Amino acid sequence: MGIKNLSTELLRAFITVIEVASFTRAAEILGRTQPAISLQIKRLEETVGCDMIERKGKEISLTERGEALAIHARQILRLNDLAVVQFEKPSNPRSCGLACRWTMQ
Repeated sequence: MGIKNLSTELLRAFITVIEVASFTRAAEILGRTQPAISLQIKRLEETVGCDMIERKGKEISLTERGEALAIHARQILRLNDLAVVQFEKPSNPRSCGLACRWTMQ
């Protein structure tokens, strides 16, 4: 079995849906349509091999596996966002912003 990668885009859709308890509201926040968010959640569930969210009408709740994934997803997104911020505006435009031994020429 090959290594599976969890897309940050799918994880962000998942976390947004569960934080606002609404596919429609998550779509508005993320600038997507509700069907696009539903498809992203479906793709995430297919990637991990189980349902993450239980839907009962307009109410949603996490499955046990969904609760476990939410913990990891928040950590992954937090690290992703920290890395992105670190490289957004380097203090020296010729430097990578890290304690590197080299600079870009």
